[in-house]
Amino acid sequence: MIRYGVIGTGMMGREHIANLSRLPGAEVTALADPHPPSLEAAESLAPGARRFSHCRDLLAADACDAVVICTPNMTHVDVLGDVLGTDLHVLVEKPLCTTVADCRRVIDAAAGHRGVIRVGLEYRYMAPFARLIDEVQAGAVGRVRMVSMREHRFPFLSKVGDWNRFGENTGGTLVEKCCHFFDLMNLVMPGRPERVFASGGQAVNHLDERFGDRVPDIDDNAYVVVDYDDGARAMLDLCMFAEATHNQQEFAVVGDAGKAEALVPEHIVRIGRRGRHSIGDVEVVKTPVEAPYRGFHHGSSFVEHQRFLEAVEAGDCADSRARSIQALEAALLCVAMGVAGQQSMATGLPVAIADISP
Repeated sequence: MIRYGVIGTGMMGREHIANLSRLPGAEVTALADPHPPSLEAAESLAPGARRFSHCRDLLAADACDAVVICTPNMTHVDVLGDVLGTDLHVLVEKPLCTTVADCRRVIDAAAGHRGVIRVGLEYRYMAPFARLIDEVQAGAVGRVRMVSMREHRFPFLSKVGDWNRFGENTGGTLVEKCCHFFDLMNLVMPGRPERVFASGGQAVNHLDERFGDRVPDIDDNAYVVVDYDDGARAMLDLCMFAEATHNQQEFAVVGDAGKAEALVPEHIVRIGRRGRHSIGDVEVVKTPVEAPYRGFHHGSSFVEHQRFLEAVEAGDCADSRARSIQALEAALLCVAMGVAGQQSMATGLPVAIADISP
C-alpha cells in the first residue's frame, strides 16, 4: 500500500483524493492546507488522514510515501523546493510553474531526486485523446502537417481566495489552462515548437467582479498558432464563455496520409485515410470511459494515477529518474509556449520559443 499525502486540499486536491480512494494500492494518509475549511472538507473524503497546516510539517512527519501537489500555481515552485529535498514520489498539478525561470529552478532541484516525478497533464489520458495519440504515433495519418485543438467551455471556476482571477498568480490563461493543449500538440508533432503567434483577450467573463480595487485580468478567449521547426503548424481555438456547446474539446491531426480527430464528451475518434475514405465516410471508433471514477476530467485523472502508481511500484532506477526529468522538461516546454502566447497577445507580434526558453 502506497501512502499518499495531498498538499493543497481545495477543489483539485479533493478531486485527487476522490480518485485515490478508488485506486487499489493507494491510501491517503496525510493532508496539508493552511485554509481550515478546505482541510475539513478533505478530511471527510480521507477519514483518519493526519492533518497539517503547512506542507513542511507534513514532509517532516514521515506520514506518506508520495505527495500530490494541488496548491495555487504561483506556489508550486516553493512547495516543490521543499518536496524535492525529500525522497518522496511527486505528482504536481499543472502547470509545473508560472514562469520558465521557476520551471528551470525545479528541474535543477530534481536532478538528484530519487522519487518518481510527474506533472498533472491528464488530458493525454482522456480515452479519445489517448486513442488518437496512439493512432497518430502508429502512422494512421502519415507525416503530421497540421494540428488543431478547440476548447469551447465554461468560465473559470471560483477558487479559494479567488487566486485564479489574476494572471500574476496563474501565469495567464495560456499557461494555466492551455498547457494541456500544448502538451497534446507536442505529443503528436514530430518536430519542436519554434514560434507562437496569438490573438486574444478578456471579452466577457469576470468583468463585473471586484477584489478590493482590482478587476480580474484573466483572458477568456484566444486563437493561438504554433509553428514547428519541421514546417508543421498547430492551432488552438479557445473560448471560455461557450458552455452552450455539444463537444467541449475537438482535437484534429492531419497528415499526408489522412486525418484523425477526437471529440469530448462525445467520446469518439474518427479516422479518414486518403485514397480509402471521403468526406462523410470515415472510420468511427467509440472510446467509452472505463475508469471506475470519471470525476472532472472524464476518467483521465484516474488513469493518470494508475500510471503514476505503476512508476512508483517499479522502484528506483536510472531509467525512472531519466523519465522524471523528461516529464519536467515536457512540462517546461508547455509553460514556455503559454508564456510566448501571452507575450504575443500583449504585443501583437509572433514570439520565438528560443527567446522565452533558450
